[in-house]
Amino acid sequence: MNKSLAMNVAFAGLLSLFALPSHAGISLNGTRVVLTGPKKETSMLVLNDESMPIMIQSWIEPFSTSSDQDVPFAITPPLKRLSGNARQQLRILYQGMGLPADRESMFWLSVQEIPQKSKDENILQIAVRQRIKLFYRPAGLPGDIDQAPSRLQWRMVLKEGKPGLEIRNDSAFHISFGTVNIKSGSNNYPIPAEMLAPYSSQSFMIEGASSLAPGGATKIEFESINDDGVPVQHSGDISS
Repeated sequence: MNKSLAMNVAFAGLLSLFALPSHAGISLNGTRVVLTGPKKETSMLVLNDESMPIMIQSWIEPFSTSSDQDVPFAITPPLKRLSGNARQQLRILYQGMGLPADRESMFWLSVQEIPQKSKDENILQIAVRQRIKLFYRPAGLPGDIDQAPSRLQWRMVLKEGKPGLEIRNDSAFHISFGTVNIKSGSNNYPIPAEMLAPYSSQSFMIEGASSLAPGGATKIEFESINDDGVPVQHSGDISS
């Protein structure tokens, strides 16, 4: 048996000593949390979908891992034992200062299941974390969150000498995308846009459209994700 084959057999034998959990034991009652001012508190419900008790740990962190942004929130309880098939309400508390008043701010809410110690030493246990968006929406922002997606500006540009698409968000709200597609005749060009922050723009290269000149695409079709986590269909024109 050659060295490479022997190593593969040994590795496969090692994996056979462990059993991996098939799914997470917790679920959340939403895909995002929105705290709207002047309120300083909101909540999220965590459900234990298993019959066995579990421990959960919860925390809030900046949206960007490279950011030194302060997190002016507290979450309670941060650590909780949850009985089988039980539920727990997490309270999210805002300290009332430290965030812009003219636009939304976004953070991550993480809820992690802490594995119970197994009686079987050959069981590999993995901590499963669920992470959802937490938005703070100050009172009195101009415009309407439900109308903001339809007011996005779409423009054909050249990006690194190739056809590209610029998306501009002049609203005070974050806009999350499902699918984004350029329709040009019978051709369809997907755009990997995920979210656009308030008063910002992003540009994307149009993959597979090397011969498409600025102004050549006529329509944009996209899904925005609303506060309930539901995709909403939109279409619009693209300017050159």
